[in-house]
Amino acid sequence: MLPDLSVLWVIAFVLLLTVILQQLFFKPLLRVMHAREDAVQSARSLAERSAAEARRASEEFDAKTTVARAEFYRELDDMRKQGQEERAAMVGAARSQAERELEQARLTLATDAAQARTQLEQDARQLGQQLADRLAGRTR
Repeated sequence: MLPDLSVLWVIAFVLLLTVILQQLFFKPLLRVMHAREDAVQSARSLAERSAAEARRASEEFDAKTTVARAEFYRELDDMRKQGQEERAAMVGAARSQAERELEQARLTLATDAAQARTQLEQDARQLGQQLADRLAGRTR
């Protein structure tokens, strides 16, 4: 018994349909799927590179910010020290000036006191002489 030829025709049509579907449907579909897979992989790699670059930029920004803060605080400390030194110098100069003025005032006071004492002694002698003359009966 020979197989029926219609079975061979069915097998031939199935094979032909398989080849046609393979060429017209499955190959383009697989090509599109591979293209999407490649695009997804490319996007992931780009996203990972961008994330790494963003992390690096963030770390660089943090480092620069830390350096800038340290520099700012160092300058602030330097300015504070300079201000304290200037204040100490000004206080010292004012103290020296006050001491010089006080010494000058003491000298002026001593001179004035000596002059006043001399004047008082002269006035006392003169008054004593006038009193002695009046008591002695002499009038001038």
